[in-house]
Amino acid sequence: MDQPKIIAYMKPVCGWSNGVRAIFAKYNLEYEDRDIINNEDNYREMVQKTRQPYQPCVQIDDIILADVSGDEVEEYLLEEGIVAANEAETDVPTDQACESHDTAPVNIGFPSR
Repeated sequence: MDQPKIIAYMKPVCGWSNGVRAIFAKYNLEYEDRDIINNEDNYREMVQKTRQPYQPCVQIDDIILADVSGDEVEEYLLEEGIVAANEAETDVPTDQACESHDTAPVNIGFPSR
């Protein structure tokens, strides 16, 4: 199977986001890392696509995984046959909360239907 197009909407520094990054590294997957803290357009796009404000959110081709941990991303990748299981260790926990939530996301509201 060809590698799917992966876009990850994440904070630059965050336990959850780092766990997702670790899973992509574990399976050597290329992805676009979209910073939702320093780029309001990325945050707005994430909310529009997912209809919720929490991160990390991962788009794999046309599938959206909203507010997920690295463990949940790995489970999806394995279930869909995108990757084969391996026992490689990650350099960070893949299911750990952020240490700080000092930077609140911009409240942009949800788009009208």
